[in-house]
Amino acid sequence: MKLDVIQLDGTIVESIELLDDLFGLEPRIDILHRMVRWQRNRAQSGTHKVKTRSETSYSKKKIYRQKGTGGARHGDRNAPIFRKGGVYKGPKPRSHAHGLPKKFRKLGLKHALSVKAKAGELVVIDSAEADGKTGPLANKVKKLGWQRVLVIDGLKVHEGFAKAARNISDLDILPSMGANVYDILKHDTLVITKAGIEGLEARLK
Repeated sequence: MKLDVIQLDGTIVESIELLDDLFGLEPRIDILHRMVRWQRNRAQSGTHKVKTRSETSYSKKKIYRQKGTGGARHGDRNAPIFRKGGVYKGPKPRSHAHGLPKKFRKLGLKHALSVKAKAGELVVIDSAEADGKTGPLANKVKKLGWQRVLVIDGLKVHEGFAKAARNISDLDILPSMGANVYDILKHDTLVITKAGIEGLEARLK
């Protein structure tokens, strides 16, 4: 598929041919769903923790004798049945991550790029460079009508552009190696530089 390459002022520079293997697939929701779950599970901290009966602060002494009281049999006050006792089979720190093959992860990224291309939410720009000032960049983004933008640059993000973009809400920037399914799908507009296209093609071939 062909797409116009523009500059940040909106002028068209040239046309570029995008690979159908990356941007022309028929998007599959099941693949994207598995990819987003994989990413979010890896990002989950898994630090949730409760105290078991061996960790609560009551005495370990048996509260009363086993028989003859007319009451139920109990050990110490740390049992889960008592107030402030330990929790039975509560959550422990663990990793929520699960495996997913590399080939499948590459395929998921291709489908995410294809979703944006098919929806007309993909923009290719000549380069993402700025002098580090937020105001001029914010005005350019506003004139272009971009909302909730993700910019994917080459192997390295331009320092001045990153500095100018960090104070603009709903404008994120990533290097081509950092491109991922979740970030692509959650933004309304996907902007890729020519260097970013080359980086993605080299990464996903």
